[in-house]
Amino acid sequence: MNMRQAHCRGVMRRRSVLGLAVVLAAVPAWAQTFPAKPLRLVVPFAAGGSTDVVARLVGQKMAESLGQPVLVENRPGAAGAIATDQVAKAPADGYTLLMATTSTHAILPVANPKLPYDPVKDFASIGLVARAPNVLVVSPALQVNTVKELVALAKSRPGQLSFASSGNGTITHLVAELFNSSAGVQAVHVPYKTGVQALTDVVSGQVAFQFDSIVWTLPQVRAGKLKGLAVTGLTRSALAPDLPTMAESGLPGFEGVTWFGFAVPAATPKNVVARLNAELNRALQSRDVQDRMAAQGAEAAPGKPEDMTKLVREDTAKWGKVIRDGGVKFE
Repeated sequence: MNMRQAHCRGVMRRRSVLGLAVVLAAVPAWAQTFPAKPLRLVVPFAAGGSTDVVARLVGQKMAESLGQPVLVENRPGAAGAIATDQVAKAPADGYTLLMATTSTHAILPVANPKLPYDPVKDFASIGLVARAPNVLVVSPALQVNTVKELVALAKSRPGQLSFASSGNGTITHLVAELFNSSAGVQAVHVPYKTGVQALTDVVSGQVAFQFDSIVWTLPQVRAGKLKGLAVTGLTRSALAPDLPTMAESGLPGFEGVTWFGFAVPAATPKNVVARLNAELNRALQSRDVQDRMAAQGAEAAPGKPEDMTKLVREDTAKWGKVIRDGGVKFE
């Protein structure tokens, strides 16, 4: 190597080092050492529900590999809109995560045009956490044992049967509205603050039926406090293989699955998003997490951030059609 070649290589090496220094300087120090403090995982629904159960399970597992606690904070209200908006406006540093759901990111934005947040523009997806079917349950006092019998009863008593939900604009509300339109019935909506409260009134017979998470409906069915008629997934649940799907029960193509995902404020640095996605997938690929989710009726759904963003767009279109076609109101 002659003197000129050595000089050129030296210049190129110095430029490479300088370039790397510039790149690192552009990334905040806190992003390079992320996470340096506990993370906050905001659940927009009450403690004890399916959203909360799954969030705590995954958050605890992620904390092991992140080396920092993941503290779950429940902020119920307005079908999840209040907490979701607060996270959208939180510092975009990766330390505040949202347990996003079908309700907060695909239904509410269509149901409420005045919503203070945009599920795509105001958030960066970390990734899907899980999918879970809902179950159609009825009061034992109701003299029906199949979906077809419920449809027949509802048609014979238009506007007289009621269904419960965990709030206006939630997935439990919209799945029942999908049932109304698919079956051609006119059941009346009775919203509650939580799914647990709603389920109590279905058990007592004050409300006729409810679509809700298999997480807490199945134990009630097994205890004889409720009658389970069908699951809302396209395939039967391994947790309740004896329950037919809604499609098998006479409503072809019927699907109303709840999904959960992690999201952060939109401006969160990409390297932080990538780190959180990697740790989320690590947790979801853990056998113990998968087994504990399965026991709750949920299926782990590891993947890329863009997978979640795509699902948000697709479900927004789907539930928007249900709302428009059914003339659903959210007073």
